[in-house]
Amino acid sequence: MMPTSHSFLAMPAERTYVRKMPPAFMTADELLHTSIPDKRVALVRGVLIVREPAGYRHGCVAMRLYDQLADHARSTGAGQVFASEIGFKLASDPDTVRAPDVGFIRRERLPDPQTLGFPPLGPDLVVEVLSPDDRPGETLAKVGDWLEGGARLVWVIDPERRGARVYRQDGTETHLTGDEPLDGEDVVPGFSCPLSAVL
Repeated sequence: MMPTSHSFLAMPAERTYVRKMPPAFMTADELLHTSIPDKRVALVRGVLIVREPAGYRHGCVAMRLYDQLADHARSTGAGQVFASEIGFKLASDPDTVRAPDVGFIRRERLPDPQTLGFPPLGPDLVVEVLSPDDRPGETLAKVGDWLEGGARLVWVIDPERRGARVYRQDGTETHLTGDEPLDGEDVVPGFSCPLSAVL
């Protein structure tokens, strides 16, 4: 039996499908030209992450380790040590740009000194110093980005618990406490520093 026009009109209308547009991602080049005074910023898969400046203890630990690594790099000519002002482009489309608290690049991998913007590589060694508000999941995501971006060794130093975790490109991990050494292994050959010396 054919439906009457009345019953046809009473049928519920089908919902119109409206395609949602993806969010606009920021690029590394846009980040380079973005000024956010007195904040720490990162670009993670195209999303801008803005955080408060690091605290005093965080800065002291990072600077002690920077000094130790810089002395070693100068005396051996092994490479260059960087502080947290330098960002590195770890992925593209969408872009990820992160800045380590301390980074080391071996001499043979150093970018051209005239490089503008963020070098498209991960430092050989990355040091991240935890702040009290850092969340474990965010820290592990950051470690993953560094290793995927080319870092061979990542040290995550926890001043609060007076410990450190060492992450390697091969997937192995070590936990350090007390006077156990932060060892450069084959990434920064000859470098060794007791963890307690920087805490």
